[in-house]
Amino acid sequence: MHLYFAPMACSLATRIALYEAKADAQFVRVNLKSKSLADGSSYLDIAPLGQVPMIRTTDGTFITENSAVLQYVADAYPEARIAPRTASERARLQQWLGFIGTELHKIILQPLLDAHASADVKAYARTKIPLRFGHLQSHLEKQDYLLNEFSVADAYLLVVLNWTTVTDIDLKQWPAVAAYRERLLARPSVAKAVGEEWALFRDEQSKATAQ
Repeated sequence: MHLYFAPMACSLATRIALYEAKADAQFVRVNLKSKSLADGSSYLDIAPLGQVPMIRTTDGTFITENSAVLQYVADAYPEARIAPRTASERARLQQWLGFIGTELHKIILQPLLDAHASADVKAYARTKIPLRFGHLQSHLEKQDYLLNEFSVADAYLLVVLNWTTVTDIDLKQWPAVAAYRERLLARPSVAKAVGEEWALFRDEQSKATAQ
């Protein structure tokens, strides 16, 4: 299995999932600015939208879209127990993946991280913060994870919460959410994945600054 990733992008969630599963995976770095791979080939040749994550399975199938990729990894390694097996619990997982992907990632964090987004767009995104982070606060006051145990949804949420540190969203306003993030960062699979990708990201930024 190959994971196409960019440092500290949402593909980090899949790296975490792969480490949780102790999977034998290879990591292929994507330059999201040039849409190219390390060998100089165009990423667009295999991923028309140029986005990460993307998985290439052992049979050569390409799978895109974060929620689909995460669930594929979970199903490929059921012994890791990073996705529930029952229909009702699986629906709850999909509910949280949908919430993270749309209500947090696309509506709030993506506009705030986009250097080309206008001030009005960023201001609109910020109006969405209180309700959505308040919802997380209420939920995480009652339990340690989004579901009954750690799942791929937690891996995705951790990545999105990391982005708050560069978008002036102070998680101290929601103490249960802040504690949840710190708790996940101490998890071995998360600490390993974040440490590796943060080093790659810093190196990438240093090279960009030097040019």
